[in-house]
Amino acid sequence: MNSSLIPISIHKVLQSQTYTIVVLGSKETQFAIYMEPHVGKEIQHYLARSKNLRPSSHDLIQNILAGSDLKPLQIVISDVEESIYFAKLFLEKKEGDVRTVLEIDARPSDCLVLALLSNARMFCEKRVIEKALPYE
Repeated sequence: MNSSLIPISIHKVLQSQTYTIVVLGSKETQFAIYMEPHVGKEIQHYLARSKNLRPSSHDLIQNILAGSDLKPLQIVISDVEESIYFAKLFLEKKEGDVRTVLEIDARPSDCLVLALLSNARMFCEKRVIEKALPYE
């Protein structure tokens, strides 16, 4: 594993009508990402292991990936600029003995939901934690 990657998890989800705050981090430090309320509700559903009445867009994406034999391997919160976070989704495809990993730029909010859906590992670049405002 890349030594600049720090394993992270979701510590808290705070919901309002206009935005959601997702607190991420390691045991040592935490930071907050703001996102749309509907994505925050999706994250809360998956954390609570409750079932949606209808499939969400993230369920659709997960089903398309599974149907294409692509598996979310990990997500990485890769950068932050002026409180805007960037992420990468790493997808794995195995065909016989050949393993291919695809790296896709994506919103952190979508990456987090897909990671929860697929039990993919979650990481953050060390430089992001160093640049992010700590959440206390």
